[in-house]
Amino acid sequence: MRIQDIARALMALDEAQIPRVFDALPRGRKVDVFSYLEPSCQYRLLAGMSPRAARHVLSELAPDDLTALLEDLPPDEVRRLLRLLPFGAVRRALTLLGYPEHSVGRLMTPEFVTVRPDWTVTDSLAHIREHSARGETVNVILVVDEDRHLMHTLPLKHFILRRATDPVEKLPPGPAVSINAQADRTEAARLIQHYDIEVLPVVDDDNVVLGIVTVDDVMDVVEEETTEDFHKFGSVGALNLSLRDAGLSLLYRKRIGWLLVLVALNLVGGAIMAGFAETIEALVVLVVFLPLIIAGGGNAGAQSATLMVRALATGDVEARDWLRLWGRELFVSVALGLTMGLAIALLGFWRGGAELALLVAVAMTLVVTMGSLVGMMLPLILQRLRLDPATASVPLVTSAADIVGILLYFSLAVALLELPGTGG
Repeated sequence: MRIQDIARALMALDEAQIPRVFDALPRGRKVDVFSYLEPSCQYRLLAGMSPRAARHVLSELAPDDLTALLEDLPPDEVRRLLRLLPFGAVRRALTLLGYPEHSVGRLMTPEFVTVRPDWTVTDSLAHIREHSARGETVNVILVVDEDRHLMHTLPLKHFILRRATDPVEKLPPGPAVSINAQADRTEAARLIQHYDIEVLPVVDDDNVVLGIVTVDDVMDVVEEETTEDFHKFGSVGALNLSLRDAGLSLLYRKRIGWLLVLVALNLVGGAIMAGFAETIEALVVLVVFLPLIIAGGGNAGAQSATLMVRALATGDVEARDWLRLWGRELFVSVALGLTMGLAIALLGFWRGGAELALLVAVAMTLVVTMGSLVGMMLPLILQRLRLDPATASVPLVTSAADIVGILLYFSLAVALLELPGTGG
């Protein structure tokens, strides 16, 4: 079986069976399987291991896998596990953990293979064979100068297909694409996707190579970031473990905060309705159309926010595009509002005549327009404030659109139908 399939089968077992099956694995495969287990399963296995067994697993893990394991643990547990490691492994782990959270520095592996431009193909291949075990991959080789400054990259096939006496500097260079260790890891995923490369060198401010990020690393990043955005967009705090392993208390804590915030926002809408009590008493049929109108605004806002958050996440648009996007969204939202307004006007004419039909048509047009504009602008504003645009969740946008919709609807009713307003 492949180690990934073993890991998946292992995690499907009962919690009591996992340690027994893991201990039955051949010693040479334990570390490989361990690196593909979910963090919660890794923690439970380490907690039940002897110090000697835990030392073997941790010391053999790739540096980036070890960093991923340690970064979500409490400080006391991190110190306990680091005491099991040899000095060199501790130094590498602390170096990677010293980079900012979600940075490329925490994602990279500091083990890679380099060659010099003045070496021949024969010398380079001998060096690659000798040091292949220390690199995560040798499919792409980094070419550096004497001070380890990155020059460019070369695919391994160039060394295989060229003459043995050719110098490296004469080989067709690969793309000189790199990323700073302090950059956000989503930028690494974007560069690998944009340039269609397998390996992305990581450098410091002086262009000295510190490590590499591979395509399988960024696939994990993309999955994690997308999952986190889905959670935020549904007004759920980000979960650092699978839903299957999440406890009742954690699920409650991750959801209750936003629900209370949304209750507070909805209280504002209720207060506005209470202020228009005399308006409602004068024409009770207004209440029939209220859910239709505020739902239209909320749904339009949710659509707009979803499109904008995803476009910002993929880099399709940036904050500086706000004016052009605002103008286009204004045109689209007015068209949507007019279409929905005409549809609801027919029902308004049937229930209350021409005046009510005009009211609900105008209200629906304005509310849908305002909801769409709020849904588009809120993610842009959050990004400008250096906050995650995904925080502009669907429930938040819908609640904001509801408040605006209630206020507009009853204000128009007072103005167009000459009904008593908040002041009597």
